[in-house]
Amino acid sequence: MNRNCFLLALLALCCTLALAQPASSGKLIRIIVPYGPGGPIDITARILAERVKGSLGTVIIENKPGGGGNIGVDLVAKSAPDGTTLGIAAVATHAINPWLYRKMPFNAATDFAPVTQMVRVPNVLVLNAETARRLRINTLADLIAYARANPGKLNYGSGGNGSAGHLAGEMFKAKAGIFAVHIPYNGASPAQLALLSAQVDFNFDNLAAASANIKSGKLKALAVTTAKRSAVLPDVPCVNEALPGFEVDTWWGLVVPAATPKEILNRLNQAFVAALNAPETQARFANLMAEPVASTPEQFGAFMKSELAKYEKVVKASGAQVD
Repeated sequence: MNRNCFLLALLALCCTLALAQPASSGKLIRIIVPYGPGGPIDITARILAERVKGSLGTVIIENKPGGGGNIGVDLVAKSAPDGTTLGIAAVATHAINPWLYRKMPFNAATDFAPVTQMVRVPNVLVLNAETARRLRINTLADLIAYARANPGKLNYGSGGNGSAGHLAGEMFKAKAGIFAVHIPYNGASPAQLALLSAQVDFNFDNLAAASANIKSGKLKALAVTTAKRSAVLPDVPCVNEALPGFEVDTWWGLVVPAATPKEILNRLNQAFVAALNAPETQARFANLMAEPVASTPEQFGAFMKSELAKYEKVVKASGAQVD
């Protein structure tokens, strides 16, 4: 092969490789997960990172836990707005923490541009099964009736002051007109162990965490906290069927720094929405009791705004505060 033919062949090969490259900026993309590895948020982020590599190129996960999620989210807010850094926005970081912490390193309402919601996971009101039998509580109405007739005799546990489980309990007490003593634990797992050992009477737990003990009969599920019944527990009613207006979701999604250009935001949205809608993704999320929720940036932004307003009232009513 002469020199000219070799150069033409090399040029053709380079063009072919260029066309085969993902439609990305050519820079490595990272998703900052503001919690430790191994949890549902981390797992779902890794699933999506794998699904979008054909359209965005390599996407890596960086776990930056601490400060109730605030440390990792703050890194996202202060990153270059070039589409190479995304982060997870969750109900804790973008709806609860702004009212729970006296000082926040970022502004949840203005420092981020929404990409898409990722997931919605139901919470479930569960009783220790033996406690339920002893007190003859078989339904949510039974629990409310017992609490009204025996004020202060019931207690409930949570993963800590200001946690989603704590705030769900406070919302429930206010809606039902009952009083139950709140017992905070250092995390969701100790709170669940306390419920299983009957140290507390009921909890508002994540369905993914509670489902195995519900199926085994150790916990009795009275109601889910979402607006609609869960496909996992179709026979378990929603709290709002008895207490209209009660709705609590555990949710998370993707955000980028606020100044990210619209064209980059749209490209990211298209890639991640396609990944969320893929049957394989939906099947893998279902194993985590998580429902994929693909949305436009505008839809996710409006949803986060409404959640921020909702939890302002709930956190202030609870009196919870973190310095």
